[in-house]
Amino acid sequence: MNQPGKLSRRKFLKIMGTLAGGTLLAGCRPLIPALSAATKLARVGIVRAVSYDPGLVRKQVESLFDSLGGLQDVVRPGDRVVIKVNLTGGVKAGLPPAGATAPESYVTHPAVVRAVAELMRDAGAKEIAIVDSVNEWASFVEWGYVDMAQQVGARLVDLNGSAPYADYASIPVGKDYFFYEKFTLNPILGEADVFVSVPKMKCHWLLGITHSMKNLVGLAPYKFYEQKPGDGNRTAFHGDDTQVKKRLTRVVMDLNRARPIHLSVIDGIQTVQGGEGPWNQDLILKSPGILIGGKNPVASDAVAAAAMGFDPGAEYPHPPFQRAENHLNIARQIGLGPNRLADIEIVGARLEDVRMQFLAPGVTSLLHPGRVG
Repeated sequence: MNQPGKLSRRKFLKIMGTLAGGTLLAGCRPLIPALSAATKLARVGIVRAVSYDPGLVRKQVESLFDSLGGLQDVVRPGDRVVIKVNLTGGVKAGLPPAGATAPESYVTHPAVVRAVAELMRDAGAKEIAIVDSVNEWASFVEWGYVDMAQQVGARLVDLNGSAPYADYASIPVGKDYFFYEKFTLNPILGEADVFVSVPKMKCHWLLGITHSMKNLVGLAPYKFYEQKPGDGNRTAFHGDDTQVKKRLTRVVMDLNRARPIHLSVIDGIQTVQGGEGPWNQDLILKSPGILIGGKNPVASDAVAAAAMGFDPGAEYPHPPFQRAENHLNIARQIGLGPNRLADIEIVGARLEDVRMQFLAPGVTSLLHPGRVG
């Protein structure tokens, strides 16, 4: 809530946009670890959820937020909330593993997003947008997002375009950027008071894992980040084969500094191993039955990696970071948050009780395709 005598965030952005020729600034609240007063550790919560039953998911997400100390330090009355989901690949990318839908395997399930949106409303959010760079609008339709958004009164936004704005915004990274001084993005990302990342818990062929920080690659419109027109992907983020080991992991850092994450909720109820989508061979269904969340994305992603049986501090080329440097290590080194479990307070379910070993991408063919973990 705005205090007397202080500029609102929207007025400030308008003034800065005028001074900077339309440039918007992201991140109205500083990206700092959520610390336990008793332990001074970043706090991450784990709750169990055996299915996507809406009532169960709502109850468990609320329990997750309670374990983190509530949302009063995240959401203020009248805030505009943007929720970034992971709808990677789109409906034309290929078929999910037999016996599961895409939301039950490799994309964020709308039941989790619905619970997050409802609780944001309860905490005082005035406007909610659910966003991703979708390959086609049918992804929102077929995967249940249109119906869910109507139920919670949220707007769906395809970040590949500038709508509902007339044009894109230039959002700066800051003075210590690695590769991108600024990004060309939908203006809604710069105007959000609260930014929430809700990814699926899974591996990634190049970066090893893809959770709340890696989820931000999907902020960028494809057309501005192709190495050559027609690539149909953000190939400039990757670079060539000799660059990807160092480049993509640092582009993720640039994105996270341009658009800081205030809250992460990682969907680990049902997922896959073997990669991030059906274009990876031998995807295998996994059912960890958990949700992980926190107010520091580095710590949240580290706990998710540990819940998959990986060392979140492993160095390249140790699994699952066999093809690129560990972006969680880099995030810790530049001060975005901790990825060492000794520096994280885990609340709720015990990590040792929910840990389920995943195989790193490229070795799942050792198992029979279709086996459920």
